[in-house]
Amino acid sequence: MVRLLLLAAAALPLFAQLSAPNDAGISIGHVHLMVADPEVHKKLFMDLLGAKVAHAGSLEILTLPGVVIVPGKARTAPTEGSEGSTVNHFGFLVKSYSETKAKLAAANLEVVTDNAANKQVTVRFPDKINVEFTENASIPGPSAFHHIHISSPDPEKGREWYVKMFGARSGMRGAFQAAFIPGGEVDFRKAQQAEAPTKGRSLDHIGFEVKGLEAFCKKLEAAGMKFEIPYREVPALDNLKIAFLIDPEGTRIELTEGFAGR
Repeated sequence: MVRLLLLAAAALPLFAQLSAPNDAGISIGHVHLMVADPEVHKKLFMDLLGAKVAHAGSLEILTLPGVVIVPGKARTAPTEGSEGSTVNHFGFLVKSYSETKAKLAAANLEVVTDNAANKQVTVRFPDKINVEFTENASIPGPSAFHHIHISSPDPEKGREWYVKMFGARSGMRGAFQAAFIPGGEVDFRKAQQAEAPTKGRSLDHIGFEVKGLEAFCKKLEAAGMKFEIPYREVPALDNLKIAFLIDPEGTRIELTEGFAGR
């Protein structure tokens, strides 16, 4: 059951403080990794971004302004990393591009792309997970969550699904279609073909926090949505409420209720 989870947070607030939800009751939640050595990822997020360790019942989590990272222990080897899946990478804002690059170099992380003009660098974490860092000197702390980047043959169609399902605000981030949700955004890049589903990969799923999750799930079911895992409460995680579904691209999504205010 532990690998079914978790969690939520929001844009540019204090650690583990969730953004107020949108009119649909939704805010950005978590990114759940299933990796060979969670301690390696834990150290990276703490050293590079200042993540703090917290717990949800028996589950250890990492809190950052705007998101929670769940570094789970994979029981079997992941099929692959984030690249080549629907979630190509996720990204953070950082105070300083140059200082972040120095930290990334000291951590011996492979550089995937480096755009000095935009002060943006993407690196490959262990287990082939791509993470992007973009300078924004105006953020209040050293880092803040920014986006989840989905690869889709039809970015506009992908964006509109998140607008319809989660009440996201439709817009653009540069050349990318974007669905803005309190706490961050889901961006879409053009793929030449359908990418692999995230389930079973080292970036297994993304998550959203939902106010009134049970009623929200009933509403989706009435509209014809099929859940991978239907609504339930998890006693081992302080009765956290959860449900799982799959977006049209193959992205595994966990819906949670119970982290707001922790």
